[in-house]
Amino acid sequence: MRVANITRKTKETDVEVKLELDVSREPEIDSGSGFFDHMLTLFASFAGISLKVKCSGDTWVDFHHSAEDIGIAMGEAFKEALGDKKGINRYGQRIMPMDEALVMVALDISGRAYLSYDVELRASRLNDDGALTAAKVGVFDTELVEEFFTAFTRSAGVTLHIKKICGKNTHHIIEAVFKGFGKALGEAIKIDPANAGAVPSTKGVL
Repeated sequence: MRVANITRKTKETDVEVKLELDVSREPEIDSGSGFFDHMLTLFASFAGISLKVKCSGDTWVDFHHSAEDIGIAMGEAFKEALGDKKGINRYGQRIMPMDEALVMVALDISGRAYLSYDVELRASRLNDDGALTAAKVGVFDTELVEEFFTAFTRSAGVTLHIKKICGKNTHHIIEAVFKGFGKALGEAIKIDPANAGAVPSTKGVL
């Protein structure tokens, strides 16, 4: 079975990730952020996997360390669960609508870490000095979405492109990102019965 249990403990966070790629169960997510719980639940549900995430972090500072370390642990879990990657589709893509928002997600489980993140969000307010700050959904700093995906791609060894095509509502845009990511990754990790014993690369290794 393609499973992984990852624990990552630092002075800033304590993260546990349990992953099963070939089983679809109700996600169990406790990240320390209600909005991020919602996004990871959507991701796992649309990927068709079993995912448990538990994080205790220094959220009295902000959610940055938690978002990053969850990304690292989840990436490590996917890399471990995929093993030698024999038989996987390798590639996945999705254009995901969410009301007025439309997002493109494409990925390659290549062994090469790369993130192209082109998701412009509205600034939420002006600072005291008149500068625009990053958008928020509730108390969640939306710039942390990119931090999560940066950490995930580095530890998973995945090439990932995320691009906003259109959209105005910040929640809708980010929701489309995570749903699209789930659909694309779910497609990429599936076993192709016609090539179940082969690594999907002319090099013979990923």
